[in-house]
Amino acid sequence: MRKAWWKEAVVYQIYPKSFQDTNGDGIGDLQGIIRHLDYIHDLGATVIWLNPIYASPQVDNGYDISDYQSIHPAFGTLDDFRQLLDEAHRRGIRVILDMVLNHTSDEHRWFQESKKSKDNPYRDFYIWRPAKNGKEPNNWGNYFYEGRGSAWEWDETTQEYYLHNYSKKMPDLNWDCPAMRQEIYSMLRWWCDLGIDGFRLDAINRLQKPKGLPDSTRPCAPPVNPYGYIVDREMCANQPGIHDLLKELNREVFSRYDIMTVGETGNLTSVKALPYIHEDSHEINMLFHFEIAKNAHLVSVPEYKDIQKRWADVIRQGGWSTQYLTNHDSPRQISRFGNDGEFRVESGKMLAMLSHTQPGTIYVYQGEEIGMINVNFPSIEYYDERYTVGKYHSMVEQGVDPKEALEQLKMMSRDNVRTPMQWSSEQFAGFSDSKPWLSVNPTYTEINVQAAIADPASILYTYKQLIALRKEHPVMVYGDYCPVMEQYENVVAYTRAYEGEKWFMIFNFQAAPQEIEFPEELKGLTERALLMCNYPDHKARTLRPYEARIYKIS
Repeated sequence: MRKAWWKEAVVYQIYPKSFQDTNGDGIGDLQGIIRHLDYIHDLGATVIWLNPIYASPQVDNGYDISDYQSIHPAFGTLDDFRQLLDEAHRRGIRVILDMVLNHTSDEHRWFQESKKSKDNPYRDFYIWRPAKNGKEPNNWGNYFYEGRGSAWEWDETTQEYYLHNYSKKMPDLNWDCPAMRQEIYSMLRWWCDLGIDGFRLDAINRLQKPKGLPDSTRPCAPPVNPYGYIVDREMCANQPGIHDLLKELNREVFSRYDIMTVGETGNLTSVKALPYIHEDSHEINMLFHFEIAKNAHLVSVPEYKDIQKRWADVIRQGGWSTQYLTNHDSPRQISRFGNDGEFRVESGKMLAMLSHTQPGTIYVYQGEEIGMINVNFPSIEYYDERYTVGKYHSMVEQGVDPKEALEQLKMMSRDNVRTPMQWSSEQFAGFSDSKPWLSVNPTYTEINVQAAIADPASILYTYKQLIALRKEHPVMVYGDYCPVMEQYENVVAYTRAYEGEKWFMIFNFQAAPQEIEFPEELKGLTERALLMCNYPDHKARTLRPYEARIYKIS
């Protein structure tokens, strides 16, 4: 296996809008990130990933970019970003940016030109089509409103529709247009020349649209969708031609710099992953899959184990992947996979130890390291996130009781992870001196950075220990992964082995204790071999609720 700094990295994800406000407008900013770089360095993270900071109307929290080479005023200026880059690099922390290449804002200069006339030089930067039988070019519904609206928007000036798989304010770029691709490459090189260390690539496997833009044939019964538009996320994912595009992107930009690239790839399983991330494919370094963290249902422990085995095999074949349980699009991991009540601390530590010892690059989402949990807002008016609001109104229109609709949506709402970072027990959690853009989680009085630092037994110190171990022991990065003790349904156990060093990890993935019998080759394990445990004492054959142990065998 080839070594690389981005394989060994621990990435700390920052949602800038919710991290730290320094100018009192209730919105996080770049100076707020600079203020806490020492905290991130002390945690041990080696990379920070910033969600979009570009100029944007903020229809989709910055994923609707109006100028790729400007900073959104609420976050600061380009000089602020240069300062952040310098201060991070001075601490040995690399910086990667979230980059959106599937679409822009409709306020982007390219789109403003594109809609002026059919012969405008920027016309083909976007996907335009004439009406079909007096209606939209096909039956696609946009993702924002769960089929309550078309993925096409009519333009009176040129008498054609443009494609927007997301909001009508976010037209899709046309990657079949060579001139558009060259503009994108030039922009990406500009950021790399500025000194950034890589990109998280939003919806990167959706750039290539299906030839001919056919109707979706996915079954859609009227009771489910009375509008006739079909939300088919498979339709634009992993289409023929996508690998040619990514190879060109790598050749024109990525391969020219020592950077890391991680792709967001919805609707992608391990079966189709290798061409994107194989070391000899020359496309991207690694990807985020959604088989665990963004699945529509809560995966069972056997499913979790199966998913990890399949992705470990992808790595074994020459690819690379990621380990995360929370990001800006998924619920807080303790609320979803652990226990945010009686066993919040134990399950928080267990999930950390589990993620950090699995194969792949580690990603930590802001607040995860102090055990932040989901919010419990009382009504839809508290929610900001478009998908939650859109689904809520769609369900109510279809006859679902409003309270029941909200109850069904609470667990998976993205607002769970977008509430302000909880720095202290002061008003607004130390995030801002004024009312934040999104309400603070009421748990901030107990769960906050200040309290975590003061408590040596807090989840924070588990993260610090794990990250320190990863830097010291290559087995945590490059070690071969071998599942063991598969007969226990709610136990996750495996070994990692690399260059004569072998570790054994075991986790009780439930709120009840379990009696276990170690396999013959592990029966000699003693407390002396124990590197780490999330309980203060050691009971060899009894796994307590959410207990996690790491042993060094050799």
